[in-house]
Amino acid sequence: MNTLSPPRTGTGTGASRAGALAGPDPRPGIFDELSKRELRRAMLSGIAIPGYQVPYGSREMPVARGWGSGGLQATLSLVCEEHQLKVIDQGEDAGVNASNLRRLITEHTGSSEETDTRAADIIQSRHRIPEQPLTDGQILVLQVPNAEPLFRIVQEMDEQRRMHAEADYAKMWVWLYEDIVHNGLITAAAGYPVLVEGRYVMTPSPIPRWDVPKMNDSDAITILSAGREKRLFAVPPHTRVVPLTFDDRPFEVEYTPGTACRLCGSDDTYLVEEPGEDGAPSTWSCSDTDFCTRRRTGDAPADVAARPIDLARAAVRRTTADEEETTA
Repeated sequence: MNTLSPPRTGTGTGASRAGALAGPDPRPGIFDELSKRELRRAMLSGIAIPGYQVPYGSREMPVARGWGSGGLQATLSLVCEEHQLKVIDQGEDAGVNASNLRRLITEHTGSSEETDTRAADIIQSRHRIPEQPLTDGQILVLQVPNAEPLFRIVQEMDEQRRMHAEADYAKMWVWLYEDIVHNGLITAAAGYPVLVEGRYVMTPSPIPRWDVPKMNDSDAITILSAGREKRLFAVPPHTRVVPLTFDDRPFEVEYTPGTACRLCGSDDTYLVEEPGEDGAPSTWSCSDTDFCTRRRTGDAPADVAARPIDLARAAVRRTTADEEETTA
């Protein structure tokens, strides 16, 4: 009579070997060690080839894809108990999205929360790069809803891959030129296309144009991860990141002359408009709440801030000169 044999539980099985590779996981339930290693390998590939889109196996996260799952996976792959973690949502530390992600990551990894950009080891951000210039050793993780800069121009993925492989970006230049012809200026705002190290065209996540110059020759590593599209790309330190534009149409950033932060008085940071109540005039405040707070206490002198404001003021001078030439 045949009897059922007990299941094999020897140390030589594939499952046990995989468990040994994964190592101990004191806080299971979100991201295992094998997945983290895959992400880190993809990041190393992205750093080795700046701007190149590296595929990876995106896992299910406690947040929906398109709402920061890619950035969350990248951060979980990098952060450990010794790290200081800062999470911001459009520059704000206390936003609902930022607070929830920060709590989720710190409870899972044991890392410490931080709001001061200067003290943070890893900064995860949605739609902003901090005003405080980042330093050597810091890592900026940007959440990316759409990783492909060519999606407005060609929809076929095979054609997109061919264009990147051959550095054939003629259609991108035509698209920018047509934008100028129809509107008088390049209207692309968030996610303005850039050329990385003279090779790959990249979309720098939906950051405003104000933040694009901060990516050029930065001291920090920038990781851009799109969980829904299962791709990431990176900008290593001291990399040339140049916005696509024409010689007679210099790159411009968002700027409203005469505006200043109602809290710290700053006129050289990225400002967001706050509608007034009951018909009162609108006011402006700094998008970066940490930098605004330190400006008010004198802990962030004006010469520490990055200088996209210089581009804005130059654009105002050009516009004024053009208007004077037209009326003359």
